[in-house]
Amino acid sequence: MSVTTVPLRPVSKGGLWLLWIGLAALVALAVGVAWCQTIERGTTVEVVKPGEGPSPTDEDMVLIKYTGKLADGTVFDQQEQAPLPVAGSVPGFSKALKQMQRGGKYKIVIPPEEGYGDQAAGPIPPNSTLYFDVELIDFRNAAEVRAMMQQMQQMQMQGGPGGPGGPPPGASQP
Repeated sequence: MSVTTVPLRPVSKGGLWLLWIGLAALVALAVGVAWCQTIERGTTVEVVKPGEGPSPTDEDMVLIKYTGKLADGTVFDQQEQAPLPVAGSVPGFSKALKQMQRGGKYKIVIPPEEGYGDQAAGPIPPNSTLYFDVELIDFRNAAEVRAMMQQMQQMQMQGGPGGPGGPPPGASQP
């Protein structure tokens, strides 16, 4: 068996740069497509009206006004003032709360994998994307909430406003 060699022309330096630029463009395109797919699958938060100050953490309790809808527009839940532990909600909602600020209004989209997944939850069918309009009214850390609750209990036990033997809150005293 004989081997025949074919002479190749040398590649110029400009040709190598074009090869590297083309390769870099392909890699950037592949990374960009993968990044966009990750964003599409994750929870998204759109700022409707910016808030002010810091954002809640997993240790905080939030007070929110919200409306939750399904893809067809069906409202599955709605509250004017709902207290909620940040870490005690579905992963997508918790992630969204930690991006909010006091007084802000937001639109949240939670895909099934960061919501209830393949499980039904009350009026929410399995594999549902959830849509929320949320206003973050206020938030406090868990220690502050516990202290406020203890203070209210002590006031009620001592006959303070609304407690035994005291007038109801808002009533005028003689």
